[in-house]
Amino acid sequence: MNLSGWVIYNGYLRGNKFLDFAEWIQQAASKQQIDTKIYKNSELLGLLTTESIHLLGIGSDKLPDFVVFADKDIYLAKQLELLGIPVFNSSETIAISDDKIASYQLLALNQLPVPKTVVAPKSFHKTVENPIDDYHKAIDALGFPMIVKEAFGSFGEQVHLVDTEDELAEKIGQLQNHPFMLQEFIASSYGKDIRLHVVGDKVVAAMSRHAESDFRTNVTAGGTMQAYRPASMEKELAVRAAKVIGADFAGVDLLSGSDNSPLICEINSNAHIRNMFDCTGINVADFIIRYIRHKFK
Repeated sequence: MNLSGWVIYNGYLRGNKFLDFAEWIQQAASKQQIDTKIYKNSELLGLLTTESIHLLGIGSDKLPDFVVFADKDIYLAKQLELLGIPVFNSSETIAISDDKIASYQLLALNQLPVPKTVVAPKSFHKTVENPIDDYHKAIDALGFPMIVKEAFGSFGEQVHLVDTEDELAEKIGQLQNHPFMLQEFIASSYGKDIRLHVVGDKVVAAMSRHAESDFRTNVTAGGTMQAYRPASMEKELAVRAAKVIGADFAGVDLLSGSDNSPLICEINSNAHIRNMFDCTGINVADFIIRYIRHKFK
């Protein structure tokens, strides 16, 4: 079966990380005789009318068999789905992955291990008085230090470690009109975690990440990485986590609890794959394209 695909990334983001991901997917598809085109999300404008749904400038005869969606523009992803195009990952999966609160709610509902988490009450605007008094039960439940994590964010930039009630009050004051959560601090995993890349029902690659002077391990922020051989329990947990949010493929980050049991830190539906290749020599893009081809058999 001759397949054609699109790979879509966000054209407004600085740097080449997202284009790089798209190009790796395109190269993997080419190796498997699948023609793909790369588009910026800004090149595919969704048109809604009383009569129909379209993409401006794209005729129905030019639509692809599938899309690999390397972005978080869920409205565009949904538009493509409404046109009947299979999207990997789906708009719903991307939306859940992008919203860390929604992710944790689904993980907890399915009784998967996560850090103890308190969801901050929604505030539509900043109040004159700092609402720290609303958080005393959360402080009692979590203690200090604790993590303050915004629902939306990437590369660890929206994750904060606070040590005192005064620091928490300051952070709450800054975040009042943003969705965020409070989490117990997993001291046993300070500056270390593991990233497992799941495709379908398998963990296809894994690495450990370390940071010398930061509780966050993001390689973008200076963390180092090393190839890792995950235990069976870690692989099973990563696959289950990806399944819970409906992901065809995902990067699942695990922390190490005080008893060395794994805890789910995050599920990334658009995890970059170059670092994994540089660390392990495994090209996750090849597995993604094989998985998509198999879906069409």
